[in-house]
Amino acid sequence: NFILFKTISSCLFFFFFFRSYGGKILVFPFDGSHWVNMEVLLQALHSRGHNITVVRNSKSWYIKENSTYYNIITVPVERGIDQEFITNTTSGIMEFERGALPLTSFLHLTVTIFHIMIEVHKIFIDFVLAMLNDPDFLKMLKYSNFDLVLTDPSWGGGAIFAKYLNLPLVYNVRWILAKEAHFSLAPSPVSHIPITGTGYTDKMTFLQRVKNMMFYLLAQIHYYLMITQTYQQLCEKTLGPNIDFNELSLSADLWLMRVDFVFEYPRPTMPNFVYMGGFQCTPAKPLPQHLEDFVQSSGEHGVILMSMGTFVSALPADMTNEIAAAFAKLPQKVIWRHKGDRPANLGNNTLLVDWMPQNDLLGHPKMKLFVAHGGTNGLQEALYHGIPVVGIPLFFDQYDNLMRLKERGGAQILTLSTVDKENNFLKAVEEVLNEPSYRMNMQRLSRLHRDQPMKPLDNALFWMEFVMRHKGAAHLRTESYRMPWYSYYSVDVGLFLFGVFLLVVTTVFILMRCLYRTVCKPKVKQE
Repeated sequence: NFILFKTISSCLFFFFFFRSYGGKILVFPFDGSHWVNMEVLLQALHSRGHNITVVRNSKSWYIKENSTYYNIITVPVERGIDQEFITNTTSGIMEFERGALPLTSFLHLTVTIFHIMIEVHKIFIDFVLAMLNDPDFLKMLKYSNFDLVLTDPSWGGGAIFAKYLNLPLVYNVRWILAKEAHFSLAPSPVSHIPITGTGYTDKMTFLQRVKNMMFYLLAQIHYYLMITQTYQQLCEKTLGPNIDFNELSLSADLWLMRVDFVFEYPRPTMPNFVYMGGFQCTPAKPLPQHLEDFVQSSGEHGVILMSMGTFVSALPADMTNEIAAAFAKLPQKVIWRHKGDRPANLGNNTLLVDWMPQNDLLGHPKMKLFVAHGGTNGLQEALYHGIPVVGIPLFFDQYDNLMRLKERGGAQILTLSTVDKENNFLKAVEEVLNEPSYRMNMQRLSRLHRDQPMKPLDNALFWMEFVMRHKGAAHLRTESYRMPWYSYYSVDVGLFLFGVFLLVVTTVFILMRCLYRTVCKPKVKQE
């Protein structure tokens, strides 16, 4: 009885101790699909007693202004990244990519996306300046006694305010500005780590490694130009002339990585990288009654789910019609998230919806296939529930994400230029539906992903609270990010050792020459 009493008392103590500790967290999120997973993290933090304040701009189109689990600060701005801007940009890229030659497409996309990214980050800088130029806002931040800044480093505002307020910084991260986060801080041998955009795996031929190196150098130049034309000037203006934005952005205490090594290729990592891939995935909840009735009506054939993500409301009309016609030929029922005009040849087996509980549908026993654009969130949900994928990547990292599943036998990929030609879409769907290996491989990946000592979300919450308890995690941060490139790659050491080698060789040569002259010249005179 004494042991039981002691155990219960200890459990109650730890429960109330950890529940009573509520940190104050300042959040600078990124809009769109990035907000979807950030919101999951904020809900979990709120459930553990933390007080959360989210900063958004007045043009935000995804972040709600009212919430029961976070406080909101809305900063007035004249321009922002709204849904119209995103729709016009993605539509233009899709139309060009469908008709261009591969090399032309690559060059056009590289230049176009660079200019779009510069413009996007200049809009973000206006947002940062609007906050920094508001004395009441800054006064509120300073006297609120926040414990932590949480941000998505796809933009640089969060890192700047963490430095301004001298607070620990945590990233909810896959991308840092213009490149994948691993390449910003972790050792990244391009001999076996593919650069986003190449579509390669970790097993590359010689020519693929050449191309991979070229993409790496291009990405470094892109990143350097992005910083110098945007955030570096802002840092010097607001934080002081000696602040280097690249060092500032890499000094985060904790990087919550939205991948795991069931999805990612094996590679070197860092001690302050915490992997939480699939943290937004949960066991399926019951569907709304109208969706459940539709799913059950599929009988033994099951259901196909299609969604092209947050940024794409509708595909081009001719492509939409081709996909609708292909679906109409299948015995499966189809649930399609589609906001454009209703396809003329839509079959009776297809249900168009504006919104759907994607995770719950993917976890339904009758789900057979997921047709997706290749965003990280959707693919991780498919992996969690073991559902094979037919991918139609549009831009950014989507092709590379899908390649990771294809290489593991769980997906097929169609490009924008071929999806509506020669029944390619129907052929790909039927192959994945009828070949059991796709489903078996995804279910194997699902078992690997779920077999962890701690759930990814709980792992992320522990480390965030760890940073708050200890006022940072400096002992986990490498100092390599402070080193210039020539020191990081030991170019200066190599040149020094090469110089020493030359000095030694030269010295030996001179000594031998002097010795030769000393020994041999008298003999010549005697003769």
